[in-house]
Formats: sequence, C-alpha cells, structure tokens
Amino acid sequence: MSCPGALQFHFLNHILVLSHLSFCRDGRILAAGGKSNHLHLWCLEAKQLFRIIQMPTKVRAIRHLEFLPDSFDAGSNQVLGVLSQDGIMRFVNIQTCKLLFEIGSLDEGISSSVISPHGRYIASIMENGSLNIYSVQALTQEINKPPPPLVKVIEDLPKSKLNSGDLKMKVTTGRVQRPAKSRENRIQTRILKQDLAGSFENKENELSDGLNKKRLQILLKGYGEYPTKYRMFIWRSLLQLPENHTAFSSLEDKGVHVAFLNLQKKYPIKSRKLLRVLQRTLSALAHWSAIFSETPYLPLLAFPFVKLFQNNQLICFEVVATLIINWCQHWFEYFPNPPINILSMIENVLAFHDKELLQHFIDHDITSQLYAWPLLETIFSEVLTREEWLKLFDNVFSNHPSFLLMTVVAYNICSRAPLLNCSLKDDFEYFFHHRNNLDISVVIREVYHLMDTTPTDIHPSSMLHVVVALTKGQYPVFNQYPKFIVDYQTQERERIRNDELDYLRERQMVEDMQAEVDQQRVEDEAWYQKQELLRKAEETRRELLLQEEEKMVQQRQRLASVKRELKVKEMHLQDATRRRFLKLQQDQREMELRRLDDELERKVHMRDREIATTAKDLEMRHLELESQKRLYEKNLIRNQEAVAKEMREDADAFRRKVDLEEHMFHKLIETDQTQNQKTQKLIEEDLAKAEQACLNADWRIQALHKQRCDDLQRNECYHEVARLLRENRRKETEVLNAMMGEEAKKWEEAKEKDFHLKSEKKASALADASRKWFLEKEINDALEHAEHPYRKAVPRYQNGQVASSCSPRASQLNAVSETDSATCISLNQRRIQWGTMERDLMERVRNLRQRLAAQARNRCQMPHLLAT
Repeated sequence: MSCPGALQFHFLNHILVLSHLSFCRDGRILAAGGKSNHLHLWCLEAKQLFRIIQMPTKVRAIRHLEFLPDSFDAGSNQVLGVLSQDGIMRFVNIQTCKLLFEIGSLDEGISSSVISPHGRYIASIMENGSLNIYSVQALTQEINKPPPPLVKVIEDLPKSKLNSGDLKMKVTTGRVQRPAKSRENRIQTRILKQDLAGSFENKENELSDGLNKKRLQILLKGYGEYPTKYRMFIWRSLLQLPENHTAFSSLEDKGVHVAFLNLQKKYPIKSRKLLRVLQRTLSALAHWSAIFSETPYLPLLAFPFVKLFQNNQLICFEVVATLIINWCQHWFEYFPNPPINILSMIENVLAFHDKELLQHFIDHDITSQLYAWPLLETIFSEVLTREEWLKLFDNVFSNHPSFLLMTVVAYNICSRAPLLNCSLKDDFEYFFHHRNNLDISVVIREVYHLMDTTPTDIHPSSMLHVVVALTKGQYPVFNQYPKFIVDYQTQERERIRNDELDYLRERQMVEDMQAEVDQQRVEDEAWYQKQELLRKAEETRRELLLQEEEKMVQQRQRLASVKRELKVKEMHLQDATRRRFLKLQQDQREMELRRLDDELERKVHMRDREIATTAKDLEMRHLELESQKRLYEKNLIRNQEAVAKEMREDADAFRRKVDLEEHMFHKLIETDQTQNQKTQKLIEEDLAKAEQACLNADWRIQALHKQRCDDLQRNECYHEVARLLRENRRKETEVLNAMMGEEAKKWEEAKEKDFHLKSEKKASALADASRKWFLEKEINDALEHAEHPYRKAVPRYQNGQVASSCSPRASQLNAVSETDSATCISLNQRRIQWGTMERDLMERVRNLRQRLAAQARNRCQMPHLLAT
C-alpha cells in the first residue's frame, strides 16, 4: 500500500513510489525522486522515461529537487540540485551525469533550499536555524558559461617547441592565451600574441571586449535573439561605440536647438523625463549636422532608442548616429523628398521575389513611399511590439546595412495575404502604420532567405558599404545631403522666424497702445457717467425736499380740521351714549324678570321628566345587575365543579398510586433477589415517579399556558372595548360641542366614563394579580411535589384554588359597588345641570346616547362570542 500523496508511475511492471518532482524551465523534462538513491527523468514530449541516474551510496532518500537556471540554455535546464537525507545538496549535470559541486555538510546540514530565478544565488536554511547564501559562480566555473562555439580551431605548436614537448599550447585568434603546463615543468609560462598577419576577414569579425561577430551571429541564428541580460552590451560591441564623452558634452552644452523648442506640441509624451531626453538627443544631432534640424521624421527614428537608453544619453546619441551613418545610407540625397534610390532598391527586390504583390500595388496606385517608407522612417517601431522590435534589431545590428532594406521586403511578402485583400489607399496606410498579426520570427527567416537568394545586380549590399563605427575623440562630419537645399531652408526658416518675431513685436506694441487708449476711454466715460449721476441725484433730492415740505403743510391743515370734527363728534356721542345707557338698563331689568319666570317653569317641568327617566334607568340597571349576578354565580358554580372534579381525579390518582406502591411493596417482600437487583428496581421506580412528576408538571404548565392565552385574548377584547369607548366618547364630544347648553353635561359624562374605565382597569389589574398569584402558587406546588412526591398538599391546593376563584368574584363585586356609587353621584349632578336645558334638545341627545350605547354593546359582545 503506497503512502498518501505520493505519485505512482507504472513502468516495466513495477510501481515507483515517488514523493518529489521538479520541472525544467521549458517544461520538457520532469525529474522525480523518493525513498531511494535513483533519479528518474521523463521526457514529457516523447512521454517516456529516458534516463535513470543513480546517486552516490551515501544518498538513501531524496528530500528536494530543483533545476538550476542558466542564462544560455533557453529554458532547457541541464543542472539538477538534489537534497538528500544527510542534509547535503548535490548538483548534477543530467546529460553528462557528472557531480558538479555540493553544498552543506554532515555537521551543518541543509533543511530547505531555494534557487534565485536567474540561477546566480542559492539560499539555504540550515538545520541549526541559520541562513546561508551561496554564489553559484564562486562554486563552479561551468555554470552561466556561454555555449561552446560551433567552429572548432585547429590546435598547433610553434616550430621552436616541436621537439621539446615541454609545453602544449592552444592557439585561437583574437584573444591572449596562456600555455598549458606540463607535468615536468609547471613554472614556465608564456603569452602568445595575436597573429598580426591574420586575414582581413578575421580582423573584421573581431570586436572589442573579446567578442567575435561570427560567433554572435551563430548564437543569434540558434536562439533567434540575444539574451536580454547581455543585449545592450552586445549592441555596444557590435556598433563599436567610441563613447566620446567630451565631444558629446560639447554638443549637449549648446542647449536645446531652436527646431525642437516646441517638440511637445507635435509629439505629446506623457513622461516628462522621456520628452526631455528625446529633446536633448535631437538637439545634439541637430548641432552635429544641420540636416537633422530639418528632418521631419527624425523624432520617429530616434524615439525607440531614446526609450531604450533613456538613462544613458551618450550611448543613445551614438547608437542613433551610428544607425544614421550606416543603416540610413543615401537617405538624404534627395532631401527633402524621400530617398528615391533606396525605395527603388526595395522595389527591385520586391519585383524579383513577388511580382504579384508588386503588380497589386501598381494596380491600386500604391508606391514605395506608402508600403516601404513608413516602415523605414519609423524603423518598424509602429508595427512591432517592444520584444519583436528588439529581436529584429538584434539581427539588424549583426548583419550588413542592407538587412534593414531586406526586412521591408520580407515584411511585405509575409503580409501578402492581407495586402492582396486591400483595395483602398486608406487601408494600405492603416496597415503600414499599425501593428498586425505577424510573427517576427517568420519575417526574420524570410529576410535571411532574401539575403541569400537575391541576385547580386539588384542586391542592396552592392550599393551600400559595410558598417563603419564612429571615430574616437571627435565625431565624423556628416554632409551626405544637398547642402544648398538645407542651407536655403535654414536661411528661409531663419528669415521667416525673424519676420515673425518682428511682426509679433509690432503687434504686441500696437496691442499695448490700443489697450492704453481703450483703458483711458473707459475711465473718461466712467468719470462723465459718475458726474451725470451725481447731478441727477442732487436734482432728485431737491425735488423730494420740496414735495415733502408741501406734504407736511397739507397734513397739518388736515390734522387741524380732523381735530375739530373729532371734538364735535365726541360731544354728540357722549350725549347719545348717556341716553342709550339709560334705556338699556331699563330693558335689561324687564328681560331679567321675564327670563326668571320662564326659568322657573322650565326647571319644574325638567325636574319631573328627569325623575321619571332616572327611575326607568335605575330599573334597567337593577335588571342588568341581577343578570350579571346570576351569570357570576353560574360561573362560580362551574368553577367549583371543575375544581371538585379535579380534586376527585387527584384523589383517585393518589389512591391508585397508593395501591400500586402497596402492590410493589408486597412484591418486593415476596421476591428473593440480590441486593443489586433491589437497588436497580428502586432506581427504576424512582425514575418512573420522576417521569410521572415531570408529566404532571408539563400538564399543569400546558394548562397554565392555555389560561395565559385566554387572558391575552381577553386583554385584546378589553383593549378593543376601551378603544370603542374612546371612539364613543369622541363622537359624543363632537355632538355635544355643537350644543351650547350641553357642554357642562358632556364634561361630566366624560369624567364618569373615565372613572368607570379606571375602575375597570383596577378590576383587570386585580384579576391579573390573582392569576399571577395562582400561577406562582401552582409552580411552587409543582416544585414541592417534584421534590417530595409523597407529601400531601391537596387541602392547601383546594384552599388556594377556592381563594383564587373567589378573588376575582370579590374584585368584580367591589367594582360593581363602586360603579353604582359613581352612578348615583353622577345622577345628582345631572339633575342640577339639566334643569337649564331645553326639552327638545334633551330628547335628541337622549336618543343619540341610546343609539351609541346599543352600538357599543354590540361591539363588546362580538369578541366574547368569537372567544366562546
């Protein structure tokens, strides 16, 4: 049975139990190991095991596996790190099966380890808790080393040493070698100098810093591009940049060229740093040669290199200058027009390799200025991504300057399918100014094919010279352009700039003078307007003063006349008031006498009718009290019967329990069992009793819960009745407010009903308190019964139940007595107040009260009927 989490591979009818896996960076090789000293290597593309490596005998189990990355292996890692059970990590070459080096020791073992992404460092956590970082270059010289050259060099011995046999030397071109020491004499050393009579081809291929151009081209063809880490170094070596700091500083000290002062308007760049570097680079080029200040496409040509070398402006300038001198040959001979000669070379090559595509261009009036020049003036930066552009220029800088022109032809040939489908000029323009779905590796392969298959008579290399590096110390003079055109354009532009400056100065002067005249005119107009406003305001105030004086005189005259009239009216009014007051006093005394007579008659009649009505009301009230009394007695009898029935049931249950206990007691006496069985039965009996007590308590709790629900329903009914009473009082108040003489009576009725409501609340509170006391008593009895099941508490329970049943009756009788006393008081008050009211008004009020009372009784009876 295999361990959980382990991978099982079936191979040759055997099960390999592996616990550790590792992939190389390109994902082609899988290494696996486990509880053995064997490493199993699988090729995932072939889906088969291709090698088994046996580790040294010291290795009994493998704890960790990890491939060591290499800069020149393109992801196919060849070195595998193996951490074994002894804490030592061994690095093995899986191709040669050679142990390269190992880290860790038996005294200081490794617990875990990790390798940096570029394979430079190894970080290990030791078993004692410390952290060790190892440098791979210090451990071995075979890691991160360039691959061996494909071209082998013949080894030879100098004539002076052919017979001696003391020293053996390997001679290669282009670098200083040290002789290998023999076993007999290891002290002698000799430095072999470079062969000065070497061929011109070897001299051409040898670069600075010990690099060889042919080896770089072989490496480039093998991998398609240079390593990213070493690309800038290789470019600088291929272009043989002189790094003339003094010459570049003199160009840079001249400042920004006038042609590029407003560069951000034409080429808006978000990064201010990038814009500043581009402006300085273009200015340095313009100071170097006057043609570059007039070249409109120079920013497009230089921008990719500015973005790439923005942190080193000297290298950026020299790369662009080298590109212009070598790969932009004959571009400026037809300035300011595009290079017709260069475009003709491209068109001749395209005609030789793809006549159909060229004929398609001719049929749609598409010239080389449209399908070739946009790619050249932007050096493919618009149609390629950063990685594709870098890959392309790895090949451009490693080959003849004609390679760039062949790239334009190859780009068109590789894009022939979409180009043949285009028929509009706008579509062609869009195609050559935007990125397209094209594999740059295919384009580069096509370029090499064109370089090899193009005839010599139309090959651009026959018309372009080889790459020439910039001279050291000072930069070469660049004058390969029609100087008179550039000078004329420069003079014309300078003249236009001076004329424009003169015009701007004159216009600014005129504008300043016009602004002063306008300001003076505005100030004069404002002063005149202010003076006119002050004059008009003064005249207006004088007129207002005259009008106010005239109004005051008129008001004084009217006031004097009004005073005279008021004095006369006051005298007449005093006389009339005296006479009216005397007559009013006489009329009031006569009306008072008549009112007293009528009041006496009404009081006598109202007293007689009120006495008769009160007698009828008292009779009806007495009948209601009798019926309520009988109802209460009936409920009391029903409750007593229920209590008696419950007491009888309890007594029967008690008797059955006593019989059962006596039966069990006799059964226990008769049995002849062991003490353990007796104890068990006693426990079972006690448990049954406890369960029975729990059932009784649950039954009583359920009964109490049901009573509580009934109380809640009654409480809701009471709230509904109270709400109806409040509604009735509101309606009565609205009706009686309309009656002038009924205000005092209605206030007394409201007080009476409020008092009645308070009495009902008191009765309800007493009933709630009685129920609460009853529930607490029942719960205490249940708890006591659970603790002492044989204790008799029936008399107390009966007394408590009788008391609880009687307590609501007493509270109800008290409420009835209070209601009767309140009714008597209110009737006496009504007799006193109703004597002052009209008979017809009383009849209508009484009828209305009867209707409202009937409605209230109907509403109160509905919840009780629903509850029963």
